[in-house]
Amino acid sequence: MKAELIKKYFPEITETQFQQFEQLFPLYEEWNEKINVVSRKDIDNLMMHHVLHSLAIAKFLQFRPGTEILDVGTGGGFPGIPLAILFPACTFLLVDSIGKKIKVVEGVTEGLGLTNVQAQHIRAEDVDQDFEFIVSRAVTRLSPFYNWVRNKISPNHFHSKKNGLILLKGGDLKEEIEELERKTKVVKLPSYFEEPFFETKKLVYVPM
Repeated sequence: MKAELIKKYFPEITETQFQQFEQLFPLYEEWNEKINVVSRKDIDNLMMHHVLHSLAIAKFLQFRPGTEILDVGTGGGFPGIPLAILFPACTFLLVDSIGKKIKVVEGVTEGLGLTNVQAQHIRAEDVDQDFEFIVSRAVTRLSPFYNWVRNKISPNHFHSKKNGLILLKGGDLKEEIEELERKTKVVKLPSYFEEPFFETKKLVYVPM
């Protein structure tokens, strides 16, 4: 039962959500055979390294119903797909500039029966709508990322935190944060998860 790890940190998930998290492993295993989106040696760690890691965003902020979220450089669907399972009343647009990765996202989304996810083969700067939050996992440095998406944040704030960027990063971010020259909040992920994998992992929030 691979989804037990998710239940450990999100005990409130429904039976449907538990089953969807449980289905992620066989779906990604199957798709990974055709299109390599998760490194072969890492597929066994899918739940911790990819799914639970994505859900750090949900520990930082609970998205309210009706929230629109953009996942930039989603790769095989992280963090967007795990978040879409957890927040079925929110809508997610997952974008990537590599078409075959979007094919995997569409396959997994369909396999799970998720109706709140759209996937597009498009560059972030070409997305023509706005969102309450933009999420991403280790796509590029903060400054260029901010420039791609800064005009895509909705002025419609209805959360405890201001609309903005919530990014999952690793390593030393001091230089990147100075380069960005904006107010940021950094959360070290061991404050959410006890597994050693998270020791060097961080969440960066940039309010807009």
